[in-house]
Amino acid sequence: MTEKDLIKNAKAAAKMSYSPYSNCRVGAALLCDNGRIYTGCNIENASFSPTVCAERTAFFKAISDGEGEFKMIAVYGEKDGKGDTPFYPCGVCRQVMAEFCGSDFTILVATDDDYEKFTLSDLLPHTFSIEKGVALK
Repeated sequence: MTEKDLIKNAKAAAKMSYSPYSNCRVGAALLCDNGRIYTGCNIENASFSPTVCAERTAFFKAISDGEGEFKMIAVYGEKDGKGDTPFYPCGVCRQVMAEFCGSDFTILVATDDDYEKFTLSDLLPHTFSIEKGVALK
C-alpha cells in the first residue's frame, strides 16, 4: 500500500460524508499493521456536539472490529467541492490517535494536488497519556 493509494481511499471516503451544515466533506483511511484499511467520513448533526470526525470514525470502526495496531492514516477534505485546502486532524482526533498509536504514527494530510506527511508527535508534541504518567482513576 503506497501513501498515494491510502490517500485515494481517503478521498473516496469523503464522498460518503454527511455534512449539510459546514459543507466540508472529510474522509480518512486508516492503515493497520496487518494491511487492512478502515475508512471513515465526517458525520454532522444539527446540534453539533454529536458530530464525529472522519479520523475518529475510521479508528472506532477498526477498534470495534478488534484491530489495535496502526501504521498510518490519510486525511482529505473538500469545502464546497474543492479539495485545495489541507484539513488537519482536530485536537480531539489527535488525542484519540495518541491513545492508540505511538509518537511515530504517520499522518498524511492531502489536497487534490499534493500531501504533507507528519508524525503524531509533530502534530501533538505533548500528549495526555498513561505512558507519560497521567492515569485516569
